[in-house]
Amino acid sequence: MDSSTGNLPGGGAWDRLAAAVTGRRSWSIALAVLVSAVAIMALVGGNDAAGEAPSALPESAESAQVQQRLAEFPQSETASAVLVGSRSDGAELTSADLTEFDAVHTRMLAVGEADDGAPAPAMVPSPDGKAVLGPVPVDAELSGFALSDQVSALRDAASTGLPDELRAEVTGGPAFGADIADSFSGANTTLLAVTALVVAALLVLTYRSPILWLVPLAVIGFADRFAGTVGTALAEITGLSFDGSTSGITSVLVFGAGTNYALLLISRYRQELRSEADHRLALRHAVRQAGPTILASNGTVVLALLTLLLTSIPSTRSLGALAAAGLLVALVFVLLVLPPALALCGKKLFWPFVPKVGDPDTTSGGTWFRVASAVARHPWRTSVTAVAALGICATGVLGIQVGLSQTEQFRVTAESVDGLDTLAAHFPSGLSNPTTVLVDTGAAQDTASVLAATPGVSSVTEAGRSDTGLTRFTVVLDAPPATDEAFATIETIRETLPPPGGTEALVGGSDAEALDQRNAAVRDQLIAVPIILAVVLAVLIVLLRAVVAPVVLVATTVLSSLAALGLGNGVSTYVFGFPALDDTVPLFAFLFLVALGVDYTMFLVARAREETPGHGTRGGIVRAVAATGGVITSAGIVLAAVFTVLGVLPLITLTQLGIVVGLGILLDTFVVRTLVVPALFTLIGPRVWWPSTFDPAPAPTDSPAGSGIEARQ
Repeated sequence: MDSSTGNLPGGGAWDRLAAAVTGRRSWSIALAVLVSAVAIMALVGGNDAAGEAPSALPESAESAQVQQRLAEFPQSETASAVLVGSRSDGAELTSADLTEFDAVHTRMLAVGEADDGAPAPAMVPSPDGKAVLGPVPVDAELSGFALSDQVSALRDAASTGLPDELRAEVTGGPAFGADIADSFSGANTTLLAVTALVVAALLVLTYRSPILWLVPLAVIGFADRFAGTVGTALAEITGLSFDGSTSGITSVLVFGAGTNYALLLISRYRQELRSEADHRLALRHAVRQAGPTILASNGTVVLALLTLLLTSIPSTRSLGALAAAGLLVALVFVLLVLPPALALCGKKLFWPFVPKVGDPDTTSGGTWFRVASAVARHPWRTSVTAVAALGICATGVLGIQVGLSQTEQFRVTAESVDGLDTLAAHFPSGLSNPTTVLVDTGAAQDTASVLAATPGVSSVTEAGRSDTGLTRFTVVLDAPPATDEAFATIETIRETLPPPGGTEALVGGSDAEALDQRNAAVRDQLIAVPIILAVVLAVLIVLLRAVVAPVVLVATTVLSSLAALGLGNGVSTYVFGFPALDDTVPLFAFLFLVALGVDYTMFLVARAREETPGHGTRGGIVRAVAATGGVITSAGIVLAAVFTVLGVLPLITLTQLGIVVGLGILLDTFVVRTLVVPALFTLIGPRVWWPSTFDPAPAPTDSPAGSGIEARQ
């Protein structure tokens, strides 16, 4: 075992843990964890919110207050689905067509079961005579798969007996919610299956063994299922939402990070078997050496995720807490279940390439040693070229477009989107998503006048009064939904209301909600990004007991993240044709790239610190790259592939997140950790470890002739 073992933080505790999870009775520890997990899973049950859409509207937003105050108005317990009728050939509707759609509307009203004594809403023809719409009240309390069932019944009623030349589409808020639930139906199972297949294939290629991959995959797969249960329980306790999007991202993080931890541990185990014949003792040394780095890596990502609790968007806060819990589960399983499983199976798991005492040491030879040696011989050329390439990729951030409208959220075909497009083609642009304004009833007349005179407003209609002294206006805007023009009109209305004498005015509706979500996303980035960087920097300082090295590492990680965001934006726009990045993608991508990128930083630099006392700064970083290059490459490819699998989920935002994070991890793996960090460490020399110091090392005897690596630097 390396002489530096005793210098790592918490040496005694790690020695005891390593001995416990690798000894002959270690199976009992793994069994206790598994039995406890099964019991908790049976007690908690499934995640009922997995089919729901993420909630992106802050509770404090003005449009959210409108949603709450609408409960004070009559018929507040209902929401409106919208029937949009048209001809398949785009021609004007005939009187017979209108009669047919009246019958369709009547059938749908009967299915809606929202009759509370209010008169049935009437059908409204479009100005061009080519379409007709009819509101259909449904229970506003429905959500998830219950809402999906209700909307499916409405669509069945609409299509039953409808002539082929007519087209009936159901859209509106409830229809959007149902389509999201339908899209997520089975999607997380598909995500799990595809992720498991990808991880299994990559583990087989990494270990070149037909059996070794089974152990880490089984452990991480079980951890993922248990993490879902923990997330469900945590959501019930805290009131957070464990929706389909949060569940999918959490699963990807657990699989990706858990596999990374397993790769690091097993890689160190393989190395120890080259110097220790007893597989349990070799595994004990591996847990002792890799454990602190795995814990520090996990702690960094968990703390970074918990910073999301300071943000205002509900789905972002939920992801922070629930994904952090999932990663803690992955840590427990990798440290307490995986080592006993490896100890129980023994060295035969590595068949047919079973490592044995006397096999060549990868720290002084092999492909990665030659790559690192070449970088150390030409540090200026390497660093300038690599940093310039990352900078060029980062320029893609300058022209980035952020913000997707409601109809741009789906990556799959959805009738609610098609219906809204049909409605927008034949009715005034804002009619599909009218704005809601609530004011004091005493100022209602003045408010109507102010709204009618506001540029960009097409029509104003009083839509009811509450017993609490509020009047509701429905305002149709000229601009298409969720455009800059619509946002500008919303801001103008908010600036001009309330009129003189009014004491309260609130502006809500789809456009106001989209504007509030965009503004909240910008604020959250300004809050979370500096804290994430501070957390990562602090953990690196504690782990490395240095200041210069952590600053260099954080700076390179930030540059790599910006390069990934710029490159990913280009791929999203020009390859996939997406109109813009979703509001949450920049923050989530930055968080995952910085926090997960630190995994590889810690794997590499912790090993460099271990090698430096005996081989100097330059020799230490070269040996560290040689020792960890294979595992970092494997881990990076696995993690990038796992994030790319997010594309099987139906929302564009998840596909974009997979693209950006996948590209960023590959940049971090093959450019930052392989080229930039070794080159910068070589250039800075021993000062990179300041304020720590290492005694100059004697010239190494295990460096191949002609390597050009001077250990005393």
